[in-house]
Amino acid sequence: MAWIYLIIAGIFEVVWSTCMKLSDGFHNILFAFLTVVGVILNFAGLIIATKHLPISIVYPVWTGIGAVGSVLVGIFLFRENLNLWTIFFVALLIISILGIKLTAK
Repeated sequence: MAWIYLIIAGIFEVVWSTCMKLSDGFHNILFAFLTVVGVILNFAGLIIATKHLPISIVYPVWTGIGAVGSVLVGIFLFRENLNLWTIFFVALLIISILGIKLTAK
């Protein structure tokens, strides 16, 4: 169950960072509010996950989900272009996250 909370926390990492961008410097009240809600839910999931899993596992997986998710949002929502090297390194991040998950005790 802790892994589910960790994945949810990682998803909310992407949610709040996306909403922060969409808030236009916190001028758009709806997205500013959603940013704050996303941060709260993000850290709530992270706190629960760290109660049951080692921080040496939780933190890299959490940041990795946030990083990869933010790259995907950038590509698909904001139409950002990535070069081949960036895509290669994002793929390495995904492999690393999966590796951490598969080798965690």
